[in-house]
Amino acid sequence: MLRQSANRILGQLSGRSRLSAVAQVPRLYHERVVDHYNNPRNVGAFDKNDPTVGTGLVGAPACGDVMKLQIKVDDKTGKIVDACFKTFGCGSAIASSSVATEWVKGKQKEEVLSIKNTEIAKHLSLPPVKLHCSMLAEDAIKAAVKDYEAKRSKQGNSAEGASLEKAADA
Repeated sequence: MLRQSANRILGQLSGRSRLSAVAQVPRLYHERVVDHYNNPRNVGAFDKNDPTVGTGLVGAPACGDVMKLQIKVDDKTGKIVDACFKTFGCGSAIASSSVATEWVKGKQKEEVLSIKNTEIAKHLSLPPVKLHCSMLAEDAIKAAVKDYEAKRSKQGNSAEGASLEKAADA
């Protein structure tokens, strides 16, 4: 397909050298980026007040990308049972978010912390100028797990406090 497009462009450019015509062929996104951009997986939001939901909100001020990734965790098993995202940004940021939500589903909280931005970037074949998008996805995963754990420890502390109050009243 790329070769056909290049030949079409070359055929339209009369009087120019072949080298300069090839240099003007627009750069295209990898098909995985296009697929996740056109058909993003897991777009949406969970109730952030749900104690089983962890929310990671991260942004890149340099480019304006903002990513919110949420995970829903089974309290008994520690397994992530669902994930969703909302991203305001470029195609690479949306694709990185979409891939991240697919990769975290069905895994343990501890396991998803090992997902690296380099793995996401490699999977999507992101160019160096778009690596910050995969870094946002990694940061969003970590922030969501951290938020979930903070809610859980807060919930544990309030339950402990209630138990101590009952014991003191007895």
